[in-house]
Amino acid sequence: MAAKRPKWLGGRVVTLEHTSKVLADNPLGDPHVRTLDVWLPPQYDTLNGRGLGKRFPVVYDLVGFTGSGRSHTNWRAFDENVPERAARLVHERKMGPVIIVFPDCFTSLGGNQYVNSSAIGAYADYLTRELVPFVDRELRTLADREHRGCFGKSSGGYGAVIHGMKYPGSWGAIVSHSGDMYFDWVYGCDWPNTLDELAKHRRPKLRPGRRDSVAAAAAVGDDGVDDGRIERFLASVWKKERVSDGEVHALMNLAMAATYDPDPRAPNGFRVPFNLETGALLPQRWRRWLRHDPIHLVARYAKNLKRLRGILIDCGWRDQYRMHYGSRQLSVQLAAHGVRHVYEEFDGTHSGIDHRMDRSLPFLYRALR
Repeated sequence: MAAKRPKWLGGRVVTLEHTSKVLADNPLGDPHVRTLDVWLPPQYDTLNGRGLGKRFPVVYDLVGFTGSGRSHTNWRAFDENVPERAARLVHERKMGPVIIVFPDCFTSLGGNQYVNSSAIGAYADYLTRELVPFVDRELRTLADREHRGCFGKSSGGYGAVIHGMKYPGSWGAIVSHSGDMYFDWVYGCDWPNTLDELAKHRRPKLRPGRRDSVAAAAAVGDDGVDDGRIERFLASVWKKERVSDGEVHALMNLAMAATYDPDPRAPNGFRVPFNLETGALLPQRWRRWLRHDPIHLVARYAKNLKRLRGILIDCGWRDQYRMHYGSRQLSVQLAAHGVRHVYEEFDGTHSGIDHRMDRSLPFLYRALR
């Protein structure tokens, strides 16, 4: 905990504005003109007077669900934000100078998984085809994949792993802190709570007494489409100034459905993996989710993963979303397919783990320098 203000050089945060063609006319109507903060290390401007032409490695910070890049550059009481943490690590000579980019990938569904989705937007293309070349043009980066990496926590950790698998031409090293994986446990266990939230928007409303469950289940159907309650839930949430924890988790699961099972023909542009009335798992829909689960993708993308100069996976062994089990399975799969990586665990939960960047930022620097 940083109780005192640092006395060392902190670098500077600059704010860039980017107009996206990829996100224009996205299905949620989210902004396509966005700002992104970038941290420039002290050496970017000084380096003993010899730094004005020097280029630097660059890493992209992929934030978790409900976050945006600038949430990591905001002032924090009794703690460090990411630029302050990076400045301290450079000052302590635990890492060399790097540029850190904080993309804004927030959506009306609370975030995304940094992939392309017809229901949310093409956020993988936004990162790799637009922001990467934009940043390389605007700043003195080492503009090649050998000197460019990404890292993140939770949804951001998932994004880092998926980008390492699918876009090795853009990234040279990745770090996943408590990334989403092993979907059967991470998401499957939480869907009953989401169904309860959605039931508040059922029409007609539930009433005490006898009911025909067979007819009610049939009315919803087993194709995972909305009977209107999801649309009403979203409309309600989007009107609120304060959203409950239960609503946030329901929104998260709907965002995942829009990510993993988008369908332009379905209401809201996506399908859900459970019968909205009975809670029965819809196997054909759940299979669509599992196609995006990192623990099932290593064999397919092992060749790409072997191209990376560094892979670090970690998780707290008390993660309340049980992501440590998925992280362990991912490590097993990486080892089985000969993918070199570092896997670490620590005594912690899914929350309050920014201290792990003391490990990941130096790791990325060493891999990308």
